[in-house]
Amino acid sequence: MGIYYGACHCRAVTFEIETDFPELTTCDCSICRRKNALMVKVHERQIKILSGEDVLSTYTFHAHTAQHYFCSVCGIYPFHRKRVTPDYFGVNVYCLDDFDPAGIPVRATDGIGME
Repeated sequence: MGIYYGACHCRAVTFEIETDFPELTTCDCSICRRKNALMVKVHERQIKILSGEDVLSTYTFHAHTAQHYFCSVCGIYPFHRKRVTPDYFGVNVYCLDDFDPAGIPVRATDGIGME
């Protein structure tokens, strides 16, 4: 497992994750389609917010279980707490510093069909 650092666009929110990137995921639910994020799933013990927790805003919809976080300064979505597995986060790998997702398997998830 490696430690990777990430941030929103304005760098008000910074974080670190620990993962070995077993796979990346996309989701076709209404919000993920619009965000077009590529995510890695990490347990809540494997993510640490280093700065900017006070500028994070949360958006919930539908069942109001998943919590989608975004920077209230620049509007970027760095991660969300998952709905089906709320002890896990989906982290937007495009927010990771110097990270290239090439070569990591990508699995499409069926968010639109989720009850």
